[in-house]
Amino acid sequence: MTTPNLPYRWNLIRPDPLGTLLDGRPEPDLPYLDDLVECGAKVLARSGDGDVHFVGRSADSVFDLLSSTLSATSRPDRVRLLPFSYRFEEPPRPHEIRQLRANLHAMGVSPHVLARRRRPIVFADLVHRGYTFTHFYELLRDWIDDEHEAWEVIRLKLRFLGITERGKTSPKTWRWWQDCAWTAELPRSAVTNVSVDRFFWFYLGDHQKKLTLSFRPTRWADETVARPRHDEKTLDALTEAVAVVERGRTPEVRAALARLMAREPSFAEPWLRSLTLELRHGTPSRRHHVRRGSRGTR
Repeated sequence: MTTPNLPYRWNLIRPDPLGTLLDGRPEPDLPYLDDLVECGAKVLARSGDGDVHFVGRSADSVFDLLSSTLSATSRPDRVRLLPFSYRFEEPPRPHEIRQLRANLHAMGVSPHVLARRRRPIVFADLVHRGYTFTHFYELLRDWIDDEHEAWEVIRLKLRFLGITERGKTSPKTWRWWQDCAWTAELPRSAVTNVSVDRFFWFYLGDHQKKLTLSFRPTRWADETVARPRHDEKTLDALTEAVAVVERGRTPEVRAALARLMAREPSFAEPWLRSLTLELRHGTPSRRHHVRRGSRGTR
């Protein structure tokens, strides 16, 4: 059996003590907080009451905001991170594929589990041409075939949600999924999008400092990724992530999420109306606040 190997990331919801890591660091500005809230609201509303797995690290801030907000609801585990990066690299070698499968299995994403889950599983990521989604889908599809699990059952539970750069819409507008032949193997409703402001999209995808390294094939088995990093860029990213989590707990952000979700067509569905009510009237739990000054440093 191959041992799973996953990047280390501080748990900011049921937090690891941060000790003195952030002492003396100024609070970040969070210039795109409104865009972040809007994106998070649409991702939730378009998830079909599924479990959202943010692929890679581009949308980490969306995860941080939603995981913080949902921690005080009846759906605290509906958003998760799925470390995976693969765009232009050479095809993974057999040992890398074995490692990837072990990693995905440890995250609850395996053919056996997919065939037996009740709710949809939603893979969300920033999308330009759809290369990461294409590689991920092909690797997952091969694994399903190798395990002889029921594809006709699994295909009805898969969703792909692209966070795209907002542009002009017209019948001639190019859409990423139109060039991805594999999307035809899924129900049309299984592929959806959330469009965001282009500057926000480029901030998340190209400019924002991240808590983890890109988890490409050459790092899938690299044990060094499982150790915390304390360099300045990582600490800057951690400072921003903590600030996003803290803002996600506020009544203002919860109310804004609820208001935006109520504008979505899916608000007619009972699960979303129920979640919106929880966000409007629930009380965040104080015991989960990030401990920036506690002893011990990880």
